Amino acid sequence: MQRLRQVGEYFAAILFLVILWYAYVVIFDVPAFIVPLPADVGKALIEMFSTQDLMHHFFVTSGEVLAGFVLGIVFGYVIGYLIGKFKFLEDALMPYILLAQTAPKIALAPLFVIWFGLGFTSKLMLIISMVFFPVMLGAIFGLKSVTYNLKCLMQITGLNWWQKIIQVELPHSLPQIFAGLKVGMVQAVIAAIVAEWISGESGLGYLLVFNSTTYNSPMLFASIIYTIVVGIIFYALISFLENRFLFWHDSKQMK
Repeated sequence: MQRLRQVGEYFAAILFLVILWYAYVVIFDVPAFIVPLPADVGKALIEMFSTQDLMHHFFVTSGEVLAGFVLGIVFGYVIGYLIGKFKFLEDALMPYILLAQTAPKIALAPLFVIWFGLGFTSKLMLIISMVFFPVMLGAIFGLKSVTYNLKCLMQITGLNWWQKIIQVELPHSLPQIFAGLKVGMVQAVIAAIVAEWISGESGLGYLLVFNSTTYNSPMLFASIIYTIVVGIIFYALISFLENRFLFWHDSKQMK
């Protein structure tokens, strides 16, 4: 019952926004090439969905996001674990990692194109660079949240390094890691779209640029909506996995 209520609230909010959108366009007589009517965008959504081109662009962007996200998780967790485990690595590496993180990633995208070319690799590297930092921080803070009593217990029971990771450190770090994953997923979608703006010949970012340069506003708005759908799907997947793996956590028990 509560689930149905939430779905109803979501649809009510969307309906309210569509009504405001329609009223704004009609009352202020906004030109269609600037802000199209919701009905025109709806037609564009259906038209795009009925063609194979949309699925091609949709899966191109989704594949880039998924590949970069997975690699970003691997690199982010490994580096975060090592930094959280060894103080000398934190002192040695964190200043440089923070320096690299403060650099605007959108400005670095053309540099990645120079280094890795116009193909898939440059897009992948940009996505990894966006995902890496929040996942790394989640791993560091999660590892540091392991209590002194748990550390003593690991020593008493004689767990080896792999057992410590799998049985204690990783499960105890999961709340912070999933927080980093959610941020990283949003960053991954943004990075994929930006990369396709600059060097893409396919993907939803390419559709955004194409429809913008041709002043096809209904198709542009439809492309934006499909881009949002990609982000929602991946974010929902992360939330689903979080609920599965953190069913024991206090934050889930209170719901």
